[in-house]
Amino acid sequence: MTDLKLIIQYLVLGLVQGVTEPIPISSSGHLIIFRHLFGIEAKGLSFEIFVNFASLLAVFIIYKDDIIRLIKNTYLFIFKRDQSAKSDFQFVIYLIIATIPVGVVGLLFGDYLGEVLSGTNVVGVTLLITGAAIWMIRNLRGRKLEGQLTTKDAVIVGLAQAVAVTPGISRSGASIISAMLVGMRQDTALRFAFLLYIPVSLGTTILEVPDLVTSPEFQALLIPNLIAFITAFIATYFALKWFMNIMAKGNLKYFAYYCFVVGLLVIFFL
Repeated sequence: MTDLKLIIQYLVLGLVQGVTEPIPISSSGHLIIFRHLFGIEAKGLSFEIFVNFASLLAVFIIYKDDIIRLIKNTYLFIFKRDQSAKSDFQFVIYLIIATIPVGVVGLLFGDYLGEVLSGTNVVGVTLLITGAAIWMIRNLRGRKLEGQLTTKDAVIVGLAQAVAVTPGISRSGASIISAMLVGMRQDTALRFAFLLYIPVSLGTTILEVPDLVTSPEFQALLIPNLIAFITAFIATYFALKWFMNIMAKGNLKYFAYYCFVVGLLVIFFL
């Protein structure tokens, strides 16, 4: 029988993943912190990738209407030459361009970074970096809509997303911060960031999850892992809905405060 304490620990890990994934405070960094507090050892990024898939499903549900529209209009533009669908087609191209840097970095260095930079001190420092970046863009109010984006914008956001392969650097934060720096409106930056999250996360999942679910370690902890998965899915859904309201109100500075406080606490006490 699975130990009750272990189930509670994995439930908390799933909750941490779900709450922190869509907001700019680094889910990977927080999982490292809580695994350290619980004394749970995990090599590489296998557990993070598994619970991240739960977050991916929640993001997919929230943005399903945008995804369907983009797929439909891309088809109409390519095969029907419907000029009214050109803007959505270009948006898809920019998402593909932005996916390339993180795909390359993830394939070449993802496992290495997950092993070498998984210490709590590293996470503390990267949280401070994340906080500083959020503070820098806290008052930005861009004007670019989806139809006004450029290839340069996509490349910059993609490079920022690649930096977020480092544990403690928020993926959503890196994407949103860079999107706002190139002048995107808050709602455009948010949509671009999370639609970019889908192919990046899906690609990582396809590559890693088959090996994970067949591993003896995963089978031994099947129930705790599934509990973490379900919890992460539910928590991500509600956390993203909440964060969308925060973005609309422009209250990003509070995430900077949070990253500063937690980063310093981790550096000095863990």
